[in-house]
Amino acid sequence: KPACFYDLVIEVAIVRPGPIQGDMVHPYLRRREGSEPVEFPSAELETVLGKTLGVPLFQEQAMRIAIVAAGFEPVEADRLRRAMAAFRRAGDIHSFETKFIGGMLQRGYARDFAMRCFKQIEGFGTYGFPESHAASFAHLVYVSAWIKCFHPAVFAAALINSQPMGFYAPAQIVRDARAHGVEIRAPDINHSDWNCTLEPVEMPPGGSPDAGSGPALALRLGLRCVKSFSEAEAIKLTAARGDGYHSIAEIKRRAGLSSASLDRLARADAFGSLALNRRTAQWQSLGLSNDHPELADSPLFARLPLGPPLPVPRLPEMSRGEAVADDYAALQMSLRAHPLELLRPFLPQRPVLTLAARLEDCADGSSVAVAGLVLVRQQPGSAKGVIFMTLEDETGIANLIIWPKTFARFRAAVRGGRLVQARGRLQRQGVSPYLVIHVVVQGLADLSIHLDRLGRGAGSDSFQPPLARADEVRHPTRDNQPGLEQTPDRAKLFPSRDFH
Repeated sequence: KPACFYDLVIEVAIVRPGPIQGDMVHPYLRRREGSEPVEFPSAELETVLGKTLGVPLFQEQAMRIAIVAAGFEPVEADRLRRAMAAFRRAGDIHSFETKFIGGMLQRGYARDFAMRCFKQIEGFGTYGFPESHAASFAHLVYVSAWIKCFHPAVFAAALINSQPMGFYAPAQIVRDARAHGVEIRAPDINHSDWNCTLEPVEMPPGGSPDAGSGPALALRLGLRCVKSFSEAEAIKLTAARGDGYHSIAEIKRRAGLSSASLDRLARADAFGSLALNRRTAQWQSLGLSNDHPELADSPLFARLPLGPPLPVPRLPEMSRGEAVADDYAALQMSLRAHPLELLRPFLPQRPVLTLAARLEDCADGSSVAVAGLVLVRQQPGSAKGVIFMTLEDETGIANLIIWPKTFARFRAAVRGGRLVQARGRLQRQGVSPYLVIHVVVQGLADLSIHLDRLGRGAGSDSFQPPLARADEVRHPTRDNQPGLEQTPDRAKLFPSRDFH
């Protein structure tokens, strides 16, 4: 609940491993909330710890405590600072314990307080922040939060253009931007550059953007989002675009893109401005090299008029599920639908699943079950074996806490699941908009096999089983062999980001 800039400085510093392992986090939070009194053992320590409510959060404060409360000389305090920085490598900080605690006892401080102070200083050895460092990060936090609040399209475009980086993948950045009212437009051969760009939004008659927010902007996904499409090919495409392309053959001739690159664009459904769907565009792009040899990279034929377009057979329409699966295969995201929106009717009905967005309506301590794509797994070194997992369904995200004993029971699902169902106990603290919700997991099931339904027609009226051969018993098809439901290509979809 930051109320001023310095609160951001403390937020940055307090989540470091040092303050966490030095037991500084909860005492500070209790004091800030008013549930624990702010007390100072002496007036001299109040001058050192006044800004942080009596809890040392910065390395400079640790050095000042050593000087004013333990009698260290400035040179000794500087050696203590260097020992804090090298604690994990050399362990020299222990050599200061006797002098530090003894000095505080001589000046009238209680032994328990002196030992707690040194324990907190020890914590800085596992990565604590100087105050100046935290303030620099806090400035970036403030600027970023301001841009995200008032210009969400700009913020999302900048994040995607900076990939690979950060905690969330482009799919989650796009989902969040849409949740905040940003119109997302698909990659297109006539409108996209390599990077994501911003385009004006046509306002309805009488409509106007919010006062002070500037013109309404849509986010056009860049060609960088197309899997395996290179920046060099994107430069060739945009440099030769002129007033626009009118056919795939024209792109081949003017931009000199390879058939493989055209196929990647077709798989990404990037020919919308030509009114070509994914399958038609793939058919035409794959037929160019064989049926139009005059389109080879040769200046002799560069200005020849193009003949009539190749006849296209009547290709079957893709189901919504197939289109979403192909979107993820080509773009790692889909603007059509979230996979859980299509798969939910096929997930186990017991226990009853709660949508992520409705977890805030559940009471603290209640039993809940959620299902979703695994976005992130974390196992911080300071968490004593606890794993944090973030799931995403069509309504939002759910944060899971997995204790070591639970992890041991459901290790395979935790480590390898791409779509999982979790049941457990809901923990909630605070009130909206500062509500924090977690699900403490008691059971976990790997439902990744259901992701294959997308490629087999999820979203259509029914699922058609694969046609079996006459000798199915002796030579079963791949779709009917146990353990072979997930093809290698399908297994690459919906990857998580794992942090340790």
